Amino acid sequence: MTSPTVAATGGAFAGERQREIGRIVEEQGRARVAELAARFGVSQVTIRKDLEVLAGADRVIRTHGGAIAVRMRRGDIAFEVRDRQQRAEKAAIGALAAAHVSDGESIVLDASTTGLYLARELLRRDAWHGLTVVTNSIHAATALAGRSDITVLLMGGRVRSSLSVVGQLGDAVFDRINVQKAFLSSAGFSLEEGLTEAREEEAQIKRAMVAAANEVYAIIDHSKWGRVASATFCDVEGLARVFTDAAAPADMVASLQGMGIEVTQHG
Repeated sequence: MTSPTVAATGGAFAGERQREIGRIVEEQGRARVAELAARFGVSQVTIRKDLEVLAGADRVIRTHGGAIAVRMRRGDIAFEVRDRQQRAEKAAIGALAAAHVSDGESIVLDASTTGLYLARELLRRDAWHGLTVVTNSIHAATALAGRSDITVLLMGGRVRSSLSVVGQLGDAVFDRINVQKAFLSSAGFSLEEGLTEAREEEAQIKRAMVAAANEVYAIIDHSKWGRVASATFCDVEGLARVFTDAAAPADMVASLQGMGIEVTQHG
C-alpha cells in the first residue's frame, strides 16, 4: 500500500494524489491551488484538473483559486464565492464610498461583500473621532471591532449561515441612534424597480436601514445594473448617490444624473 508520504510527492499517480488532496481539503476545510501545487510538486494546471475530478465526485466544492470541503456550510461558500467576484471593482467602490464617511457620523453598512470592502477601507484611516457603524454583517462587525476608535453596533435578529443578521428584532437600534448615511448593495438595480434583493428577509432589514438614514448611498458594481430581483427595498428616487465602476451602463448612468442623483465611478 502506498504511504501518505509517497502519495504527497510529485511522482504520485493521479488517483493517489487526488485522494490525498481530498483528505487535505476535508481536514483543513479549504485549500488553494498554488499551495497544493507547491506541496505536490506539480503544475497548477494539474491541480486544477485534480480538483475538477474531485468536484465531479462530490469530494470537494470548487471555488475561485481552490476548493472548499463539502461539509462547509452553503451560506459560507456563497459568501466566499461572492467575495471573490469583481474584487477589483468592489475594492475601488469601497474606497470611493469610504472617502464620503466623516468623523462624528453614524453610518449603516449592510451584509454585502461590497459593504465588507467598505469596512476594510475604513480601517485604513489612522484615527477616527466619534465614528459609529451600525451593521447586520457579522463579517463587517468582526473586522471593525478591533478598532477602539470605532463604535460598532451589531443589529439583533436571526443569524443566517452567511453570517448576516435578519429579522425585525434589529430595527429597534434605529429608535436610539440618528443615522446620517446608509451604504447598501443589492442583488439587482434598475431604474424601474430600484435596489432589489432575492430574499424578502434581506429586503426587509434593508428597508429599515433606508428609513433610518438621512441619505442612502448605493454601492453596486456593474454586474448588478439592469438586473431585477424579487423584492425592492429602495426606489431610485430614494438614492442620494451611487458608487460604481466604469463598466456600469452609460445610458443608466446618464438617466440617474438626469434625475439629480450623483454617480461616482472608478476608472
